[in-house]
Amino acid sequence: MKHIIILGDGMADHPVERLGGKTLLQYANKPYMDMLAKKGKTGRLVTVPDGFHPGSEVANSSIMGYDQNEVYEGRGPLEAASIGYELEPTDLALRCNIINVQDGKIITHNGGNLETEDADVLIRYLNDTLGKKYPDVKFVTGIQYRHLLVVKHGNKHIDCAPPHDHPNEEWHKLMVKPILPEIGGDEGHISRRDTADLLNQLILESQELLENHPFNVARKERGERMANLIWPWGGGYRPHMLTLSQMYPQIKKGSVISAVDLIRGIGHYAGLRNIIVEGATGLANYEGKAAAAIQALKDGDDFVYVHVEASDEAGHDGDLELKLKTIENLDQRLIKPIFDEVSTWDEPVCIAVLPDHPTPVEIRTHVKEPVPFIIYYPGMEPDSVEKYDEVSCVSGGYGMLQLQEFMNAFMAIN
Repeated sequence: MKHIIILGDGMADHPVERLGGKTLLQYANKPYMDMLAKKGKTGRLVTVPDGFHPGSEVANSSIMGYDQNEVYEGRGPLEAASIGYELEPTDLALRCNIINVQDGKIITHNGGNLETEDADVLIRYLNDTLGKKYPDVKFVTGIQYRHLLVVKHGNKHIDCAPPHDHPNEEWHKLMVKPILPEIGGDEGHISRRDTADLLNQLILESQELLENHPFNVARKERGERMANLIWPWGGGYRPHMLTLSQMYPQIKKGSVISAVDLIRGIGHYAGLRNIIVEGATGLANYEGKAAAAIQALKDGDDFVYVHVEASDEAGHDGDLELKLKTIENLDQRLIKPIFDEVSTWDEPVCIAVLPDHPTPVEIRTHVKEPVPFIIYYPGMEPDSVEKYDEVSCVSGGYGMLQLQEFMNAFMAIN
């Protein structure tokens, strides 16, 4: 049996008064998710272990079966892996957002929906200026607003605030702090305080450089949000991870499909083939991802992980209508063609659908709460749940699973 996980990033939510007290999954028109819930078996899953921030890097790698206490190193190393940047053992890799700030506050974590080609110009400019001024610093272009900052001999024991968790907050109060006291075990790295001071200096100097760049000058003249500050966070060193094939011998060949660097990075360390779908972004080309997943299964993959960022982006923006649309798009434009195709095959395909964490539109940030999930394969005995949402899945046959238990249960289906 082949296995495919379809993950709607941040898709789960809270009850919303504007929707009559329903969650978005309860309100949305999603016939294929509901059909899979009726034919399959559901439950809820804790994706974030105690002591960890509810980030997508933690939740997605937990869903894939990894123990965060053994493998977690932050988003930065995953970004590096996804774009092919080979880290040295003493490199500190940080996710580097280009964000928008106004009147001393973080307005958006995405630089006003920055496009990759525009961001590349800004990142190259920062590398030519700050990278030359500080020789141990390197900026590397990623995707859209999500980039990589490498500090040679940097120290990972620092407190960095994820910008998407702090909309409308004063950014000066959120700058990098060393985790004190300084203790042993940091050989090969500069001190925690020196690392924090360097990163804060880069943040401060980036504002003047970016606001005076022609790209942002033109944006300001048009009344658009500027991409006017860097924000490093999610730092860590190169992780040590087993591949999924080593953990689950039934996976001989697998792939990951995502437009997000950190998911591609997890896939890289997990030993999965990264399939790049032309034109796919967080909000576009669902059909391309569906076609790529189907082709990967046809080409002999035993395991495919399809990640769609759209609902998370809409949640961070607080856009209720858009988030509803992303859920319906996932259902009709991705799950439907995959299900319709694999249902005709002789070899059965086990399908799972779930988010990695909730990103409620009225909070605009990730929350550490269980997520609903579906597991379906042809001929399985269903539970009593008939719809897929946060409330219905409480009664699911799987009950409440914890962390790696999901992947263990999913891969045990042969």
